[in-house]
Amino acid sequence: MNFSQNKPKVYFKTFGCRTNVFDTQVMMSNLKDFEVTQEEKDADVVVINSCTVTNSADSTARGYINSLKKLPKTPRVVFTGCGVWTKGETLFKEDKVDSLFGHSEKEKINELLLQEERFFQAGDLTHIDETIVEEFVGKSRAFIKIQEGCDFRCSYCIIPYVRGDARSYSEDKILEQVTTLAANGFGEFILTGTNVGSYGKKQHTSLAKLLKKMALIKGVRRIRMGSIEPIQIDDEFKELINEPFMAKHLHIALQHTSKEMLQIMNRRNKVLSDLELFEFLRDNGYALGTDFIVGHPGETEKIWKEAMENLHKFPLTHVHAFTYSKRDGTPSATMKPEIKGDIAKIRYNELTSIIEQKNYDFRRENNKTLEVLVESVKNGKYIGLDQFFNQIEIDSPVDLVGDWVFLDDYKVELEKNVARFK
Repeated sequence: MNFSQNKPKVYFKTFGCRTNVFDTQVMMSNLKDFEVTQEEKDADVVVINSCTVTNSADSTARGYINSLKKLPKTPRVVFTGCGVWTKGETLFKEDKVDSLFGHSEKEKINELLLQEERFFQAGDLTHIDETIVEEFVGKSRAFIKIQEGCDFRCSYCIIPYVRGDARSYSEDKILEQVTTLAANGFGEFILTGTNVGSYGKKQHTSLAKLLKKMALIKGVRRIRMGSIEPIQIDDEFKELINEPFMAKHLHIALQHTSKEMLQIMNRRNKVLSDLELFEFLRDNGYALGTDFIVGHPGETEKIWKEAMENLHKFPLTHVHAFTYSKRDGTPSATMKPEIKGDIAKIRYNELTSIIEQKNYDFRRENNKTLEVLVESVKNGKYIGLDQFFNQIEIDSPVDLVGDWVFLDDYKVELEKNVARFK
């Protein structure tokens, strides 16, 4: 990125997942005739990198667009991201946004923003980026996008239709990306994508092979992964789980723990084999997270009771829980019976309270040294994540942001660990 007082200022507003975070960095890296600003009020152009995973995600983006009218100067509004394929045409026709472009066009952002007339360039769903990102603005950890798209067709999910089928970045490009960022001081890397575990399947390679090569790069200390499907943790991957570069935390997408509900959702995982996998990983010292959708159509009281009985058996420590939100254009959107919001909320609270207790028990029983990358400071306390993906709050007289600290003496509180670093 180039900086000059004379260049128009661009503010990026990113919604949604880690993949979008990376995509925003790709766009920032390709700006030549504009300056990136962290201040919305100073922007000549606002680029909205949208999420469209639910109808409410679309509503959030629309609400943000409307809020821009309150700024001191009215910026030019440019819309991109997954929402281009679902709500983009409507926003464009209603003059809610000035211009719009799809994922495949983001590397062309500089020339697109130089255009004075309105444009709508949705692009295609087969593109793979070539940009090497050299920095992550405001981040201590680096996100590495290794693949795009998904071949699964879960009944509730719109993402394959807005990001395309699964395709992998070239191994050489990924390793060049990691090498560049490691040389610029990043030590922790989070592999991201639409379906991370599908990496390499059409290139005669695999996620495990990529991890081995990443670990050999100077400066790489810890590697985390985005969400992986249970069926993607194969024997080759299992051979790596005790390597020192692996974060001792995996996020494995279950989505539910009822056999019948998984069938309704058109999921590929099975409850019994999922449980065996989770127990194996727990026995190897892992903290384990998952995604879980509450209140999907068809989730009867009987199904919910079965799911919670099964959930108690799983050695989970983290959960990314959602109450089901309809996504137009998916099979689930027309399924019956729908679950009332108040019932879904009760179930959500039951689920999250179970996992909160499991996380607290895990942290209390853990006697390992915590390896923490400090990411930020808030209210005079330093905040970081340990190898188990648990947050810790550190009191220290010296600036720790960006540092690695090792902690044996810490206090386990209900929501987090706390420590003093002298």
